[in-house]
Amino acid sequence: MEPTFSNAQAIAPSEPLKLVIIMRGLPGSGKSHWVDEFISGQTLEVADKVRRSGLFSTDSQFYRDGKYRFDSKRLSEYHQRNLTGFIHALSVSVPIVICDNTNLARWESMAYDASAEALGYRVRYVLIGDPLDEAHQVICAERNGHGVPLAQIKRMARQFEAF
Repeated sequence: MEPTFSNAQAIAPSEPLKLVIIMRGLPGSGKSHWVDEFISGQTLEVADKVRRSGLFSTDSQFYRDGKYRFDSKRLSEYHQRNLTGFIHALSVSVPIVICDNTNLARWESMAYDASAEALGYRVRYVLIGDPLDEAHQVICAERNGHGVPLAQIKRMARQFEAF
């Protein structure tokens, strides 16, 4: 199953800058791929700025020597670091700031959303795929780059809240 986008969540190329995009979806759903495609569609100047200082993913904190090494003991710390960097990017007016986390439940994105709105950014959510669709869950388990097994994907999917 390819990533799907509802019309309400699609980002129009004509939208002005000072934009926050909050990704949502299971591991392996195609969130990061969508982000790469979206950034590539920006002007060279904006794309460079977003790649250097406007793209935030807690998963990126788990890379050591080029390898992904998840450590559940550091998850809370890394989420906090991710949010801190995100808020800093907003405070220095990076034109497009992206949170590329799963954000399956509303509470997971609330601090990102509130920070963005407080600093005058428009917030758009992009949901990739249907987390509740069992076939989508299987595909996500097969293609996620972090080795998240199907059983964990299914547990994560149960946390999904539509909003």
